Amino acid sequence: RAWHRARAVAFSPSQLDSPLARRPYDLRHACLSTWLNAGVPPVQVAEWAGHTVAVLLHIYAKCVEGQQDAAKRRIEAALATDPGDQGAEPRAAELPHAFTTDTRQQRSTTDDSRTPPIP
Repeated sequence: RAWHRARAVAFSPSQLDSPLARRPYDLRHACLSTWLNAGVPPVQVAEWAGHTVAVLLHIYAKCVEGQQDAAKRRIEAALATDPGDQGAEPRAAELPHAFTTDTRQQRSTTDDSRTPPIP
């Protein structure tokens, strides 16, 4: 009841009629969604919320929007040839070894039945 009185004092009539912060728990949901959308790592948000990462993402994954471009920029920055040049595209020779070499296992010429050959 105290929550309903507080909403009546704090909100305009149109806000009061809306579902905005109808329950105190709605504020928690809004807070965690805001943190995730702000780019706070899910591990940190889960710790603050008292969730496991799996539970956090199960509940809040649908709330995370518009982070694809930011993620791509972070990847580009990590691969930039010059730390100050955030938009540069690295040349193949400058990429880490894992990106330029086929790291799959080679077919074994010995009879090792524990490891199936790669087709």
